[in-house]
Amino acid sequence: MNEQEARPTVLIIDDESAIVDTLRILLKNEGFAAHVAFGGKQGLDQIATIRPDIIISDIRMPGFGGMDILSAARAQDPDVPVILMTAQASLQTAISAVNDGAFHYVQKPFQNDALVAIVKRAAETRQLKTENRALKKEIRRRDQVDKPIGINRSWLDILNIAETVATTDSTVLLQGESGTGKGVVARYIHQLSNRTNGPFVSINCGALPESLLESELFGHVKGSFTGAVKDKTGMFSSAEGGSFFLDEIGETTPATQVKLLRVLQHREVIPVGATEPIPIDTRLMAATNRNLEEEIARGNFRSDLFYRLNVIAIEIPPLRQRRDDIPLLTDAFLEEIAKKRNEPKKKLTPEAAEQMQEYAWPGNVRELENAIERAVILASNGTIHPSALPDKLRLRKSEPLMAERTTRNPSLEAIERAYITWVLGSEGGNKSRAAEVLGIDPSTLHRKLSRFEIVA
Repeated sequence: MNEQEARPTVLIIDDESAIVDTLRILLKNEGFAAHVAFGGKQGLDQIATIRPDIIISDIRMPGFGGMDILSAARAQDPDVPVILMTAQASLQTAISAVNDGAFHYVQKPFQNDALVAIVKRAAETRQLKTENRALKKEIRRRDQVDKPIGINRSWLDILNIAETVATTDSTVLLQGESGTGKGVVARYIHQLSNRTNGPFVSINCGALPESLLESELFGHVKGSFTGAVKDKTGMFSSAEGGSFFLDEIGETTPATQVKLLRVLQHREVIPVGATEPIPIDTRLMAATNRNLEEEIARGNFRSDLFYRLNVIAIEIPPLRQRRDDIPLLTDAFLEEIAKKRNEPKKKLTPEAAEQMQEYAWPGNVRELENAIERAVILASNGTIHPSALPDKLRLRKSEPLMAERTTRNPSLEAIERAYITWVLGSEGGNKSRAAEVLGIDPSTLHRKLSRFEIVA
């Protein structure tokens, strides 16, 4: 918004040109954008055209008077302040008009300073009403958005960050293991943003080969390659006015990364086979389950693209680090599945709930949802017993070491096998992190898993 647009707009209506000109110069010098209308008829036309922030009108004019102006102005905008100018003979009319909703009245002849003070108060009142209306609208909109489920402190901190950055257009990079809810957070940011009425478009970069991914992202023109029988709009352009979520951006090739960098730098795309760029207006969010800084060191990811993406970085914790959310998520999935199947919601036995609470959930929230759906299908009645849960949930991460204690003098190999199994379970099945904890190379861990016949 430029300075001219930011100034309050005042419409001055009077059939005396001397008063109109005096007020126009006076208010312009005080920083207002002053518009004038000579007489009531012209004033009514101007109200509909410029939609002023403040109106100053004489009460007595030929044809349409100040009371007509007040009625028309409030019909169009109930919050617009109307200041009436009156001679002594129409003072009682002006007072009645104030009782009917006029902001103030000024007696002619008036003091310039007094009139300016009234207009400034009207501008402040107008601004407060506008801000209150916008705030109420925002509160209603936010109340309609479903907040992602969770009470874990780290999860709530993430949602607070999401709510803060939602009002900006800054690029967001969501990092975390697969299935932690990166897409859920991205959609939450979109719903709270000023782009909520625009589209939310997402694509999994790892799900398509490079040749198809480029066409999907940027579009193509007819004849640009075999099979391009007509022009195709890319997903960036489809997200115009909304948000575009690039999931698993770490899976993209260097060639695609160069094109994505151009999008972030210039806010434009060039469809495959085209020569002219197309400007875009979309908010970009990206997600990855990889450590992009490590990928940069390996030469797999461009550092300049990373720094463009990493404006607002949000790390999503794995489910094993927010175990207090497992009961809430479980209940929500049970409720959702019951609605889909049009049947009563099933419940877990205490034993089944305990097993779910203690499992490491290497697949995170997505694995939890799948386990619940499986359990609902296999449950013979309204109660879910441990037998309906996946077998791996029954093997808690502490059991391998406990099993070895039943042997009076376990071998070194048995202890090593138990320890590797325990560390792997503690890290949710992530072999790279397990290798780091064990202090060995991933290739060494792979050989030991094979030798000890450990399934991971």
